[in-house]
Amino acid sequence: MIEGTSAASAAPFGPADHIAVERALAEFRSGRPVVIESHSGSVAALPIDGITDARLAAFRQLCAPAELHVVITASRARALGRDAREPVGLAFADGGSAAALLSLVVDVHVGPSVDVVNAGANALAAIELAKLAHRLPALLVAEVTMNAPDVGALMRVGADSVLQFRRMAVDSLAVAAEAEIPLNGALSTRFVIFRDAIGGSSTAVIVGEPDCSGPVPLRLHSACLTGDVFGSRRCDCGDQLRMSLRRLDDEGGGIILYLEQEGRGLGLANKMRAYRLQDDGLDTLDANTMLGFDDDERDYGVAVRMLQILGCTRVTLMTNNPAKLDWLTRAGIEVCGRIPLHGPVNADNRRYLTAKAMRAGHKLDNLMMEPVNSRTPAE
Repeated sequence: MIEGTSAASAAPFGPADHIAVERALAEFRSGRPVVIESHSGSVAALPIDGITDARLAAFRQLCAPAELHVVITASRARALGRDAREPVGLAFADGGSAAALLSLVVDVHVGPSVDVVNAGANALAAIELAKLAHRLPALLVAEVTMNAPDVGALMRVGADSVLQFRRMAVDSLAVAAEAEIPLNGALSTRFVIFRDAIGGSSTAVIVGEPDCSGPVPLRLHSACLTGDVFGSRRCDCGDQLRMSLRRLDDEGGGIILYLEQEGRGLGLANKMRAYRLQDDGLDTLDANTMLGFDDDERDYGVAVRMLQILGCTRVTLMTNNPAKLDWLTRAGIEVCGRIPLHGPVNADNRRYLTAKAMRAGHKLDNLMMEPVNSRTPAE
């Protein structure tokens, strides 16, 4: 039995702040506004993801007479051709609809007449809260005062608390449950489930009996519902997962950290939006930034904490992505080597793999050597 931990270190803010952020996340996930406060003032913020005309009208009435504006990330602003290094505010007409609002933050082209306004001091915290809730990083915002009756009834959260919460969530990681799970192919595995303060669950799949006194073969695998479960041909995720299991069995044991980071950290709904943009001609990195995200939103702090709890500090990493080696090394995990995982190339994933190789630095030497086979199975 692996012993879990409570919060691994002192929280950077008090219990009341912790609860406030969790409640604000619940409000955002339900599509409701919250008030974000700082020494610079207070704003009411509403996620644009999932907004309806009825909710838009209710938010206008709630914030009146304050003017509403849209907050987008610097990545989204640059994708629209605007020079930006920090969040940008966009004017939003009083008569605008929910459909027009969504178009403003997801479409490849928007009208050149959209005016840029001040995003406000609390914009970073609003965007971070939306990302934590796996919403689009785009919000409808208005400056408010707390003496308005309706505004005073909203959930309130401090901007500083939001910006510190992700790190605190990593520190809070603890073992929730574990069990022996026999897999096809006579694989003997143990699943150890970790839970954090955000409510997310990541899993350590321990194959065999790895010896943590030496370098442990390790795969950091971001969850991919489409590839891992349904065998999507658009990516190589499912192929790498199954190859990892076979390789760890051959090695006599090892660990797969199955991380809740769908779509390189975007979440499943936003991953589908990125796929639609890829269908319209963007590559996998540009699709992410067009939606306002970084090209890779993953944070491997959770993986490092899982390894620490498992007592594993020396690894041989199974990956084609050299950046993962750098992330682990900077966090104090000794990386003793890299094992490539080259899955089959097909007509549906070649463009995706090429973008990863040419633009993200993935080591895919097999990409130019393997012929395209439109009938290559996903597994």
